[in-house]
Amino acid sequence: MGPHQPQPQPQYIHQNPRYEHRHGRSNLASCAAATAFLLLLVAAAAIALFILFRPHDPTIVVSAVQLPGFASANGSASFTFAQLAAVKNPNRNMLSHYDSSLVVLSRPQNQVAGFMFIPAGQIEGGRTQYMSASFNVAGFPVTGNAEVVEVESRMKLKGRVEVLKFFMHHVETTKMCTVSVSSSNGAVLGFRC
Repeated sequence: MGPHQPQPQPQYIHQNPRYEHRHGRSNLASCAAATAFLLLLVAAAAIALFILFRPHDPTIVVSAVQLPGFASANGSASFTFAQLAAVKNPNRNMLSHYDSSLVVLSRPQNQVAGFMFIPAGQIEGGRTQYMSASFNVAGFPVTGNAEVVEVESRMKLKGRVEVLKFFMHHVETTKMCTVSVSSSNGAVLGFRC
């Protein structure tokens, strides 16, 4: 190229501004649709996981109650309260229970006559654990010449279940039973929960 040769002129491509505006709008719409689809997919997965791994409260079934050493005199009784219960963990994951208790109440006054903490522990998912508890009760009120004395027991189980290794769910259940006891010898005549 010599000094007298004309230099090539740059060529400019003229774009239609309407085309650029429409193209940008379609990119934005595609991005919004993809984001909405992903959010919908994440929400559906979360709902499915919650349905599959939804935490349930444990169930308590009281299978036996005894009052050995029953003695009554002067309007009050003393005895050892013994209860056997089956606690079922209906969850897929382990239940860690703590701060649980067994309380004996006099009926109809609902005064606490005896109390025991249930030791903390764990119950595997889908398993049943048998728990026995016994403690002494003194000064239980016995009214007049009643043939039958009613004792109420209240077993409360508190704990937590881990859901998907990320969330902890608090669970709590209570089982109340009314126990009919012979006031003469302390034999358990029956109980209903």
